Amino acid sequence: MHMVIYSLVEASTRDDALATGKTVFDQLVGTSPHATAVFDYYVTFDESGTSVAGKARWGDLPVAAPVESDDGQELLERGWDATKSEFERNLDRVRDALKELSDEEIMRDDGLARHAFHQVGAYDGPTIFLYDEHGSGIRHRDQLDRILDEGENLWIVPADVHY
Repeated sequence: MHMVIYSLVEASTRDDALATGKTVFDQLVGTSPHATAVFDYYVTFDESGTSVAGKARWGDLPVAAPVESDDGQELLERGWDATKSEFERNLDRVRDALKELSDEEIMRDDGLARHAFHQVGAYDGPTIFLYDEHGSGIRHRDQLDRILDEGENLWIVPADVHY
């Protein structure tokens, strides 16, 4: 499965933002030393050599955009809305499981209940769409607001990832 994730990075130019973003994505696919793979691979939107990922799958997205720009605000909103939506969807599944299933059924993962529990608590992976420049998932609005308030020359870099 494919999804678009976003890295928020500090940089002075688009090229620097893309390079830093690729470092984050390298970490998330496990190509960096001491990194654990969260996704299988990524394609940034400056790449045109693939027919199944990046621009070929999602259309033209900016390679990198200053967060304060219209493009940057749109990418940021997409990333946050997707993270929030996935959290709420999984939280609803957890609530339903707690109401409808016995402890044994939850333990057996009936209806993928335990999977939903795991997704609600995830720090990275398919339910987290925004990452900071250290590769840490941005999981709640206070964390995002802190990054936005404290960051200087903040850029957002999208990537198509496979998981």
